[in-house]
Order: sequence, then C-alpha cells, then structure tokens
Amino acid sequence: MRVIALSEVTGDMVDLVGGKAARLGEMARSGERVPDGFCVTTAAHELGVVPAAEVAQAYERLGGGPVAVRSSANVEDLPDASFAGQQDTFLDVTGIADLLRAIEECWRSLHDARAVAYRDAHGIDHASARMAVVVQRMVDPAAAGVLFTANPLTGCRTEVMVEAAAGSGAAVVDGSAAVERYVLDGSPPVGDGLLDSARLAELRDAGRRLQDRFGGPQDVEWAYDRQGLLWLLQSRPVTTLFPLPPETGRPTPRVYLEFGHVQGMRQPATPMGMSSLKSLVAAMLASFGLTVEITDIGGRLYGDLTDLARNPSTRKRLVKLMAVDFGPRAQAVMEHVLADPRFAPVPRARPDRAATGPALRTAARAATGVVRALARPEAARARLFREVERLRLGSVAPAGLDTAADRLRYVRDEDPSAGPDDIVWPIVAGMLAATLPASLLRGVADPDEINTVLGGMPHNVTIEMDLALWRLSRQVGEHRDLLLTTAPQDLAAAYARGTLPDFGLAAFLDRYGHRAAAEVDLGVPRWDEDPAPVFAMLANYLRVTDPEQAPDRRFARAAATAEATCAELVVRARRRRPVRGRIAGFLLRRARMLAGLREAGKFAGLYRLREMRRQLLLVGAELAERGLLGQPGDIMFLTLDEAHAAVHHGADHRSTLAARRTTYRRELRRTVVPVALLSDGTDVEAVLAPAPAPDEALRGVGAAAGRATGPARVVLDPATAHIEPGDVLVAPTTDPGWTPLFLTAAALVTETGAVMAHGPTVAREYGIPAVICVPDATRRIRTGQLVTVDAVAGTVTVHPAPVPERVPARGRGAAVAAGGEGGGPPVAGDTARP
Repeated sequence: MRVIALSEVTGDMVDLVGGKAARLGEMARSGERVPDGFCVTTAAHELGVVPAAEVAQAYERLGGGPVAVRSSANVEDLPDASFAGQQDTFLDVTGIADLLRAIEECWRSLHDARAVAYRDAHGIDHASARMAVVVQRMVDPAAAGVLFTANPLTGCRTEVMVEAAAGSGAAVVDGSAAVERYVLDGSPPVGDGLLDSARLAELRDAGRRLQDRFGGPQDVEWAYDRQGLLWLLQSRPVTTLFPLPPETGRPTPRVYLEFGHVQGMRQPATPMGMSSLKSLVAAMLASFGLTVEITDIGGRLYGDLTDLARNPSTRKRLVKLMAVDFGPRAQAVMEHVLADPRFAPVPRARPDRAATGPALRTAARAATGVVRALARPEAARARLFREVERLRLGSVAPAGLDTAADRLRYVRDEDPSAGPDDIVWPIVAGMLAATLPASLLRGVADPDEINTVLGGMPHNVTIEMDLALWRLSRQVGEHRDLLLTTAPQDLAAAYARGTLPDFGLAAFLDRYGHRAAAEVDLGVPRWDEDPAPVFAMLANYLRVTDPEQAPDRRFARAAATAEATCAELVVRARRRRPVRGRIAGFLLRRARMLAGLREAGKFAGLYRLREMRRQLLLVGAELAERGLLGQPGDIMFLTLDEAHAAVHHGADHRSTLAARRTTYRRELRRTVVPVALLSDGTDVEAVLAPAPAPDEALRGVGAAAGRATGPARVVLDPATAHIEPGDVLVAPTTDPGWTPLFLTAAALVTETGAVMAHGPTVAREYGIPAVICVPDATRRIRTGQLVTVDAVAGTVTVHPAPVPERVPARGRGAAVAAGGEGGGPPVAGDTARP
C-alpha cells in the first residue's frame, strides 16, 4: 500500500505510515477535529519513486488547493525521541508538481545531517528508518500555537502550558517572535489576549483527552480558524520530562532529594544496583538516627524528606545537615520547600518514644565516637585502618558456594562483619573539624584561606590511589609509546589475554581493582574486570612532561601551603578572637589529621560490593546456560527478588530485561537530573528565582582555593577522557573514579557537589581551584574554549576569541602552575553530547 487516506490510518500502523500519521489517524478516529488528508507510506519510500498517479488522485479527492506536506518517519514521535523539527515540513503547497517535489524533499530530509545526528544521539539504527509523508488540507488560522499537557519548564504534571501567536503559529514553533504564554493550573483559566477563557478551557480539555488516549504528557500543535473552530494538527510525547515519583496514595505533596550526586553518580543505577543501594543508604542514614524512605525515580536514588520537612524538630536543622554532603544547590531548594505552606510543620501530640529512644542512643554513641577521635586522632586513625583491613579480608566469599542458590543467598544476606563505629565516627569528626572553623572565623578568615588549609590532606585513600597510578606511569619505560598510541579498550583486551607486557599494573589492580566510576552501583564493572579506564588515565599521565607538574610535587606543594596557611591563620585568629581562635585552631589541626579519612568508609565497603558482583555474575552465567538470560551481565537488570524467582522457580525475565535496557539507555542520555522533585513532577530548582551572575561569567560555589585559566575540556565519561596538562576539567559531577584526571588538570568545574564531596576534596589535595554547582556547565561550556576558574568569586568566565594567554593556577601562598602546551583538539568520546 503506497497511498492511504488519513481516515483509514490506525495507531498500530507506525511502520507503514510513521509516527506522526499514526497519531493523527488515531486522533481523527477518536473524534478530534483533524484536517483531512492522506499519507504516502513507507512502502513507497522503500521503492524510491513517488507514486505520482496515486498521489494525484488522492490530492484531487482532497479538493486540491493548498496543503501541508509533513514528514512522518517510522522512528519519530516515540516516547523518548520526538524528532521535533528534525525533518522537513512544507506549508501552503499548491498544485501536483509542487506537491510531488515536497514529498521528495521530505524523503531526503530523512538523511539530513540534523536527523542523522539525532538518531545517533538516541541510539536509533539508521537502517531501520523509513519515511512516510502526510499531506493535509491547510487550515487558515486566526491563531495557532502549541500546548503542553505538563509544564515543560518545571515538570509539573498538574499544569498545562499554552503558547499562542497570531496567524499560522510558525513563530511559536521556530521561536522567531514573541508569543503569548498561559500556564493553567486547576483553577478556571483567565485569558486576556489572543485566547479568551473559553478557548483556554477548550485547549486544556483537548490536551487532557489526548494525554489520556496516548498514555502520557503530550506536546500538541493546534490552530483556531477564522470561524473559531479548533483544529488539532499534531500530538507527540513530551520526551524531556524527568520521570514522576511513584504514586504513594497520600493526599499531601511529597518532596524528594536526589542522593546519587553525593557519591558522584549522575548516571542511572542498574536495577540490581538500585536494589542494593536502597538498603545501603537507608542503613547509613539510620546510623545517624534518620529514617528516610529511599525511592527509585528515573533510575536515580532519591530520598523522601517530606516527614523530616514537616517535623517541627528536624526541619530546624535540615538545611544545615545538607551543607557537608549535599551542597548549596540542595540547601537552596530545601529552603524553598520549607517556606512552602504545603510543607508547614505538623505539630506532634506527644514525643514518639519508639523513635526517640534509638535517636538518643545514636546521639550518645556519636558524641562519644567524635570526642574520642578528636581527643586522640592518631589512635582513631589506626582503629579505622584496622577495620578497613578487616573488612577487606572478610569480603572474600566463603567456601562452599557451589550453586546459584548458594551464591544468591550470600548476596542477599546482611554482612555480619560490618561494625561501622570505628570507621564512621573518625570520619564524622574529621568532617566536623573541617566545616566548623568557617563560622568560627567569620570576619577573620575568608573561605579561600580555609579551603587552602584543607588542601594537601594526608591519609586519603583516594589520593593514595591516584599517586600510585602516577608512580605506575613513571615505570612503564619502553612501553610508553604503546600506551600512548593504543586505544584503552585494545590495551584492556590485551591485558585480559595476557599478551600485554608487565609494568606493574597487576599490583595496582590487586590493591585498587575494586574501584570504578559510579562504583556504588553493583551493575558497573570494576577496574579489575575492565581496566580500560585505567589505561586512559595512564595515557593522560604520560602526557605530563614538566617535572614541576608531577602530581606528587603538586600534592607536596599543596600540603606545604596548607600547613603554612594554617599556622598563620591560627596566630591571627587567636590574636583577634582569643577564645574562638583557640577552638578554630584546634579544629583546623584536627581536620588535617582526620579529614583525609573521608574516603575510607566507602573504600572499605566496595570490597564487599565487588564480591557481591562476582557472585551475581556467576549466578547470571548459570541462568544464561538455562536459557533464562541472554548473557551473564543481564542479571544486573533484575532485582534481587527477580533473580531469586529465576533461580528457584525458573522465572523468565527476558522480555522485562529488554524493556529495562531500553529505559536505561534512554536515562543514560539524560543530561539534567533534578536536585529535588515534588510528587507532581515539579523540579524545585526550576521554580527558584535565578541567582544574579556577573557579566560574562557563570556563577557557582568556590570549593578549592585558587584561580586558573586554561582550555576547557568537557568530559562526560572518565573512561574515555583525553586530558592535556593544563586543561580545565568540566564535568557533570565526579566520584573517586574520576579523580585520576585531576592530576593533569588546571582546575575543576562541576554541575553539582558539596564543598566536602569527593571532587572538591581531591581538588584541594592537589592545590587546583574548583568551582562546583555551576548549573548546566557541560552544556554552556564547550571543549576548547578558554575559561577562567575563580574559586574566590565562585565564578567561571568563558573568554571570547581571541583568547588571552594562559594564566597559571594559584593557591594561597604558593603558585601551582597550570603548565602544558595548550588544550589539544577534542577527542571522540570526550564530549559526546548531541
């Protein structure tokens, strides 16, 4: 079938008529007012010749005159790929000759650069793409525009947004002129421009019908003709909305805070990773006396803070509690939530004794542990590292795990060896010692000075890992060219085959192979499984040729500067504020003894995660042999309960796995993850008043002292990053798997984070400036642009061409040169953003 009337098209004919036509046909069949027309099908496209006679007959039956000719590919208007504006549309086409030419142009647009790039970005196979073309009678509009059945700016699902312009509405679609915008909530709409109240209500009702029919928020094109009739011209899914929180059945709104960025995780967790992370995070919070429901939203880890926000006691300290790990962006959104009347405190009739008892016991245990660590930091440090070693030795799976059922039981069992106090409270003591001096020394020391004191911190296992990798790069000898000229994936394959020369990598992986980027996700391969990221980082280190830029020297300089600044600051503080100065001096010295321990708890917990992953992959291998999985790694897209059902009852989850992999790939492409969500889908940060930014600068928060200028290097995946000495690393977020990149970077810029989070902590260790919480930094900055990172001002300035001379990074009291010879060209995989 090469030409079909639109009235005969049904929603299940996407392969034949494309997404746009299938939806238009479905709309018309359900009674919506849709302009009459016909479709030149994908069958005609596959033949490669426009069926002129059939098109002419259909055009004649339509009555001739002006028509709209619109592309309708079989891979557009999908739930996660709208293809809006990616392929051609022609309006007011008159006459058969022009109509045939317009159809051919629509066919050609299937392979336009913009459409090809869009399919690449969404992982759509080019060979599967086919083009149909919709031909419809033109509407002569008095007003036209678009409506969104959910607010596309805030994500709120209870609001409808309408944009309107006089005439054809082209100004709305292409952004060429100002338009009228209406945001409709549940109250009666009020119109005072192109659209009156009745028309706004009619549009809202039409949008709701289409949303119900197509099962999700819709982006609808509409037009009112000269007679006042409403015509619906298109309806496609709104693909940019972040997923809704799960329905709770509670009548009052809920607020959810994103927890993943605390661990430097912006990518979605695998289902297996999520199932374990929920219990791990809940247990961690319980150790601090907090009960928080952990929720999976879009594959990300969110905590339901509603009860804490409404509790008269906990709400008073909620914002302050977020300062250390969650950072200023989370604090800002939570301040907004606490001011919202919907989250007003709910009085308690009497204290909850069931909750008060454990909370008091936790507080007493915390006070004892923190005071003990502050009083004798060396002994606390020794206890902590003994506990880390005990957890490492205890992470090895016991003998006798011979079947999938045995291995799954081991994974599901709680770790009986976990005794966190000797790890948790020294870390808490160090974090308190690092954060309290800022308020004690307000007016005496600026944040830049305090951040300098927190640089070059000893006893940090992640820093030790980075420096170990640096030392490994110094001993590659004759293999230098091999490591520089061979792709990391090829080197990893050679290492797995045993054909790579030995230069000490095995020893490094024996010590640190349980690490990776996004390492808290069980579904992510560890470095000892896939060392390709390690090879990429080694290549970056081998590009450092200036001895003064050697990371061990940079770290030593940062440590010396920190000690000198600390001594000078303590003297000044005690002179100007004797009591506070003595307390602040004590805390700063304790911070230098204990704050570096921050990474140790996670480092220790990863040993068991690695063993759990090993056992799960063995379970996956057995299930694959039984035909219940396609490959062993598929098990990471099941939950523990589903794996149990497969092992014990033969449950076949392969259809579920396919859907989850599709969802996971879609979420991997997502570039914006809300810091906080309301239960109606509102991105809380999107409704905040934007903070004023200085001219020509992006505003963030200074987190590691200094100022540096260098070429930007936007990195979305550390495994494939190419960093030249002196580049400014711009990333969505960072975790310990990213930190080896810092050794050659001049500065760090991230979109999320907290001053005491992984990235800024390590940046301070090396004496490189860091500005965190710069919204959309990876989209607003491009690789190769010269940028200045000023941690004192908390700004990132993008310089226009011609670019100024590179400025060395400087920490307080000593220069830390950015060094290097320019930024180098972008590398494939380094900035792979559509």
